[in-house]
Amino acid sequence: MSAPTIVTGVIGADTHIVGNRILAMALEDAGYRVVALGALTPAGDFIKAAIETAADAILVSSLYGQGELDCRGFRDLCIEAGLDDILLYVGGNLVVGKQPWYDVERRFLDMGFDRAFPPGTRVERALELLATDFAARGKRIGVPETQ
Repeated sequence: MSAPTIVTGVIGADTHIVGNRILAMALEDAGYRVVALGALTPAGDFIKAAIETAADAILVSSLYGQGELDCRGFRDLCIEAGLDDILLYVGGNLVVGKQPWYDVERRFLDMGFDRAFPPGTRVERALELLATDFAARGKRIGVPETQ
Protein backbone atom coordinates (compact mmCIF):
# COMPACT_ATOMS: atom_id res chain seq x y z
CA MET A 1 0.00 0.00 0.00
CA SER A 2 1.34 3.37 -0.97
CA ALA A 3 0.33 6.52 0.86
CA PRO A 4 0.17 9.65 -1.26
CA THR A 5 3.35 11.72 -1.13
CA ILE A 6 3.08 15.42 -0.36
CA VAL A 7 5.79 18.05 -0.73
CA THR A 8 5.49 20.93 1.75
CA GLY A 9 7.48 24.09 2.25
CA VAL A 10 7.53 27.83 2.73
CA ILE A 11 8.05 29.62 -0.58
CA GLY A 12 10.32 32.51 -1.46
CA ALA A 13 12.13 34.59 1.14
CA ASP A 14 9.66 33.63 3.86
CA THR A 15 11.12 32.24 7.09
CA HIS A 16 7.83 31.46 8.90
CA ILE A 17 8.21 27.71 9.44
CA VAL A 18 6.26 26.82 12.61
CA GLY A 19 2.84 26.48 10.96
CA ASN A 20 4.35 24.50 8.09
CA ARG A 21 5.95 22.08 10.54
CA ILE A 22 2.64 21.63 12.38
CA LEU A 23 0.97 20.91 9.02
CA ALA A 24 3.67 18.37 8.08
CA MET A 25 3.24 16.54 11.40
CA ALA A 26 -0.55 16.45 10.96
CA LEU A 27 -0.16 15.10 7.43
CA GLU A 28 2.19 12.37 8.69
CA ASP A 29 -0.24 11.50 11.49
CA ALA A 30 -3.01 11.23 8.88
CA GLY A 31 -0.95 8.64 6.96
CA TYR A 32 0.63 10.72 4.22
CA ARG A 33 4.29 10.52 3.22
CA VAL A 34 5.65 14.06 3.67
CA VAL A 35 8.69 15.64 2.06
CA ALA A 36 9.24 18.81 4.11
CA LEU A 37 11.46 21.37 2.37
CA GLY A 38 11.44 23.95 5.15
CA ALA A 39 11.64 27.72 4.79
CA LEU A 40 13.14 29.94 2.09
CA THR A 41 12.22 27.48 -0.65
CA PRO A 42 12.35 28.62 -4.30
CA ALA A 43 9.46 27.47 -6.50
CA GLY A 44 11.83 25.32 -8.55
CA ASP A 45 12.83 23.33 -5.46
CA PHE A 46 9.21 22.31 -4.89
CA ILE A 47 9.05 21.05 -8.47
CA LYS A 48 12.38 19.22 -8.22
CA ALA A 49 11.33 17.50 -4.98
CA ALA A 50 7.97 16.52 -6.46
CA ILE A 51 9.68 14.90 -9.44
CA GLU A 52 12.30 13.12 -7.32
CA THR A 53 9.70 11.67 -4.95
CA ALA A 54 6.87 11.09 -7.47
CA ALA A 55 4.72 13.35 -5.29
CA ASP A 56 0.96 13.48 -5.57
CA ALA A 57 0.59 17.00 -4.17
CA ILE A 58 2.50 20.17 -3.35
CA LEU A 59 1.39 22.33 -0.41
CA VAL A 60 2.91 25.81 -0.49
CA SER A 61 2.92 28.08 2.57
CA SER A 62 3.59 31.80 2.71
CA LEU A 63 3.05 34.18 5.60
CA TYR A 64 5.05 37.26 4.77
CA GLY A 65 2.56 38.66 2.27
CA GLN A 66 4.50 38.02 -0.93
CA GLY A 67 2.88 34.69 -1.81
CA GLU A 68 1.15 36.15 -4.82
CA LEU A 69 4.48 37.18 -6.33
CA ASP A 70 6.28 34.00 -5.31
CA CYS A 71 3.57 31.72 -6.70
CA ARG A 72 3.10 33.34 -10.12
CA GLY A 73 3.74 30.78 -12.82
CA PHE A 74 3.87 27.87 -10.33
CA ARG A 75 1.35 25.73 -12.25
CA ASP A 76 3.21 26.50 -15.49
CA LEU A 77 6.45 25.26 -13.91
CA CYS A 78 4.66 22.07 -12.91
CA ILE A 79 3.34 21.54 -16.43
CA GLU A 80 6.76 22.20 -17.98
CA ALA A 81 8.21 19.54 -15.64
CA GLY A 82 5.56 16.98 -16.60
CA LEU A 83 3.55 17.41 -13.40
CA ASP A 84 0.40 18.45 -15.24
CA ASP A 85 -2.04 16.86 -12.82
CA ILE A 86 -0.30 17.36 -9.47
CA LEU A 87 -2.57 18.67 -6.73
CA LEU A 88 -1.53 22.20 -5.70
CA TYR A 89 -2.54 23.90 -2.45
CA VAL A 90 -1.42 27.27 -1.13
CA GLY A 91 -2.13 28.88 2.20
CA GLY A 92 -1.28 31.63 4.60
CA ASN A 93 -1.03 35.39 4.49
CA LEU A 94 -0.67 35.44 0.73
CA VAL A 95 -0.97 39.14 -0.15
CA VAL A 96 0.05 42.52 1.20
CA GLY A 97 -2.70 44.58 2.80
CA LYS A 98 -6.27 43.79 3.66
CA GLN A 99 -8.09 42.33 0.68
CA PRO A 100 -11.34 40.37 0.57
CA TRP A 101 -10.48 36.66 0.86
CA TYR A 102 -12.78 35.81 -2.04
CA ASP A 103 -10.65 38.01 -4.34
CA VAL A 104 -7.38 36.54 -3.06
CA GLU A 105 -8.66 32.99 -3.38
CA ARG A 106 -9.93 33.62 -6.92
CA ARG A 107 -6.52 34.98 -7.93
CA PHE A 108 -4.75 31.82 -6.73
CA LEU A 109 -7.31 29.50 -8.30
CA ASP A 110 -6.85 31.42 -11.56
CA MET A 111 -3.08 30.83 -11.20
CA GLY A 112 -3.77 27.09 -11.25
CA PHE A 113 -3.86 26.20 -7.57
CA ASP A 114 -6.54 23.65 -6.69
CA ARG A 115 -7.21 25.25 -3.31
CA ALA A 116 -6.15 28.38 -1.44
CA PHE A 117 -6.45 28.74 2.32
CA PRO A 118 -6.63 31.97 4.33
CA PRO A 119 -4.58 32.66 7.45
CA GLY A 120 -5.88 30.77 10.47
CA THR A 121 -7.28 27.79 8.55
CA ARG A 122 -7.58 24.80 10.86
CA VAL A 123 -5.33 21.87 9.94
CA GLU A 124 -8.35 19.56 10.17
CA ARG A 125 -10.07 21.50 7.38
CA ALA A 126 -7.05 21.16 5.10
CA LEU A 127 -6.83 17.41 5.84
CA GLU A 128 -10.53 16.99 5.10
CA LEU A 129 -10.27 18.74 1.73
CA LEU A 130 -7.06 16.91 0.86
CA ALA A 131 -8.75 13.55 1.47
CA THR A 132 -11.72 14.70 -0.65
CA ASP A 133 -9.48 15.83 -3.49
CA PHE A 134 -7.42 12.63 -3.42
CA ALA A 135 -10.58 10.53 -3.37
CA ALA A 136 -11.85 12.41 -6.42
CA ARG A 137 -8.59 11.42 -8.14
CA GLY A 138 -8.93 7.80 -7.05
CA LYS A 139 -6.27 7.94 -4.32
CA ARG A 140 -6.99 6.92 -0.76
CA ILE A 141 -4.83 6.57 2.30
CA GLY A 142 -3.91 2.93 2.92
CA VAL A 143 -5.55 1.66 -0.26
CA PRO A 144 -3.38 0.18 -3.02
CA GLU A 145 -3.30 2.23 -6.19
CA THR A 146 -4.95 0.68 -9.21
CA GLN A 147 -3.18 0.61 -12.53
